[in-house]
Amino acid sequence: MQHAISADGTRIACQALGTGPTVVIVGGAFSTAEAATPLAEALAAAGYRAVTFDRRARGNSGDTAPYAPTREVEDLTAVLDVENAGAAVLGHSSGAMLVLFAASMGLPVAHLFLSEPPFRFGIDEPADNLPTRLQALVDHDQPDQAVTLFQREAVGLPEEMIEQIRISPMFDTLLPLAQSTVYDALLSQRVSTPSQLMLDVEVPVTILRGEPTYPVLVCAAERLVELMPQAELVIVPESRDHRLDPEGTVREVSKRFGSNAR
Repeated sequence: MQHAISADGTRIACQALGTGPTVVIVGGAFSTAEAATPLAEALAAAGYRAVTFDRRARGNSGDTAPYAPTREVEDLTAVLDVENAGAAVLGHSSGAMLVLFAASMGLPVAHLFLSEPPFRFGIDEPADNLPTRLQALVDHDQPDQAVTLFQREAVGLPEEMIEQIRISPMFDTLLPLAQSTVYDALLSQRVSTPSQLMLDVEVPVTILRGEPTYPVLVCAAERLVELMPQAELVIVPESRDHRLDPEGTVREVSKRFGSNAR
């Protein structure tokens, strides 16, 4: 593990696996670098250098106030500076929203892979005050309530699923990530409807989605490719219900980027 130093001094923990063309993996809500290990291992086995990192306020990375979505762009820029030019970036869920936003701000990437970005395009958006309410729960040492609120209002999980998660062993692993729910909510609020700069990025763009997946993600992918004629929409049948399948995803990456592209 090594640390990239972001523009505001935040230490961003990152690590690499394998050799070959570089693919940087950017996770979504509640994701850490560890969660990306199966995808990183599959990329390494296919002849890539896979880079995983903890977004700020997660895992082994630091956090510096005040937060803004542009800080996460700076974090990603710092990770790429540690690696090399010409990397592809693969973002999943809110990570896909982040990398498209970063590319619109000039992030130097060779290819964007956007896996099920939850763009809402102004439809059924969470309440404007959601980030404020989440931060209040974190500040009052109620991370469990922040996690549940984010799942309910930002993700839109049904109450039965929220309760199943709450009583599962997984729930305790989410609590240290409570502060990051505020940041994901702010990021989504900023870019839920992609700006024209985001839609006009000049790097190759591949939009990935599973089959089946949640209807809102199907709609987001279809709407995004309509607005980005330069982009390609690819269905990965092995990825299901917003869970990215490593082997299926790497197969599609290999067709489009790096020494294995054909």
